[in-house]
Amino acid sequence: MSRAERTGRLSTLAAAWVVARRDFVAILFSRAFFFFLLGPLFPVVVGGLAAGVGDRVQQTSSHPQVGVVMQGGDVDAMLRARDALADRLGEGLPDLVAVKRLRPGERYDPARPLGGRQADIAAILSGSPHAPVLTGPKAQIEEWSGAVSMIAAQAEAGPLEAWPQVRPSPTATSNASEHAGRLKTAQAAQTLLFLMTMMLAGMVLSNLVEEKGNKIIEVLAAAIPMEAVFFGKLFAMLGVSLVGIAVWSGVGGAVYLAAGPAMPQVPVPAVGWPVLIGLGLVYFAMAYLLLGSVFLSIGSMATTVREVQTISMPVTMMQLMVFFLASYAMTQPGSLIELFSVLFPFSSPFAMLARAARDPALWPHAAALLWQGVCVVVLVRAGSALFRKRVMKSGPQGAKRKRWRRRPPLPSRAAGSI
Repeated sequence: MSRAERTGRLSTLAAAWVVARRDFVAILFSRAFFFFLLGPLFPVVVGGLAAGVGDRVQQTSSHPQVGVVMQGGDVDAMLRARDALADRLGEGLPDLVAVKRLRPGERYDPARPLGGRQADIAAILSGSPHAPVLTGPKAQIEEWSGAVSMIAAQAEAGPLEAWPQVRPSPTATSNASEHAGRLKTAQAAQTLLFLMTMMLAGMVLSNLVEEKGNKIIEVLAAAIPMEAVFFGKLFAMLGVSLVGIAVWSGVGGAVYLAAGPAMPQVPVPAVGWPVLIGLGLVYFAMAYLLLGSVFLSIGSMATTVREVQTISMPVTMMQLMVFFLASYAMTQPGSLIELFSVLFPFSSPFAMLARAARDPALWPHAAALLWQGVCVVVLVRAGSALFRKRVMKSGPQGAKRKRWRRRPPLPSRAAGSI
């Protein structure tokens, strides 16, 4: 016989399911749920403005480069020639970066990917200074052919009758354009995840404060484990949020199909759209549970709505800082700041969703989701223990006070015998 059967109480999992079903049905069929569905109209406008500003900043700050793949001596000659011309002509020339120094007899094959980081390489300059070959998007290589020809002429040691003729080798895309497109998708996914999490996680606070005022939470705590109450409320609010997201996604999809070509085309992420959407839902659930567990702890200690707003303000500001951390780490792939944003529980969903838009590898997401799930369990258990200790006045402190309470004096045996 299990412990739950001996004590006559529900297990933690069964009790959490009862609480989750009760809260989910009560909220979903309430009149306020319709007005709740109208809430995202304002964040969508803010997200559109933020995406426009971010696109403008990225356009003004991006500076693509031309990678040089030649023999070792030719690479050095082209770089010295570019620096010499830049001193006289200013910054109008494209930047040349040594990508690979070919060995004697080795040839460059445009079909084979080069090793190393090439995120900002917009075109590849191969061949030799006497016969340069420029590989990249057609519009860019036509724009840079004259400057590259002048640099190649400067790199030639002897006198020339004419500048070397640059042979164009156009491609459909480049590493720089593909990287920039995926970066835009990652930024949009992060912004949408942050807005949805911040807008929907606040429901946990109001629900718990209302039930504390009605003494319902104390009745539940006396009947079932406190961890079950916290888990049930978290997953009930998560279910309500997913219903709202499904409604908003349906409306957004209908608007997208109706607009047709007028809507902007979002670059395809590295993992593909179906996988990114699935990961987005899972990471939203993890971000919601992580932040909601903190809000549950805050709501368990607060007594009024005003007190909740005062206590939750620092948490909201810290969550904004976490979003900025994940956004900055997105621009520093492979660095320590990105590793920290992936390991820090509250920024991990945002950092990993951006990683899915830039990197096709899937195994890091399984490890990240497992780590985030462990953090959710730890936070919920810590919050429920804090609630029992500070609000319910139970636990080791209460037992200690009860143990050291002075007992009343016993009646005297002599007095009873008189």
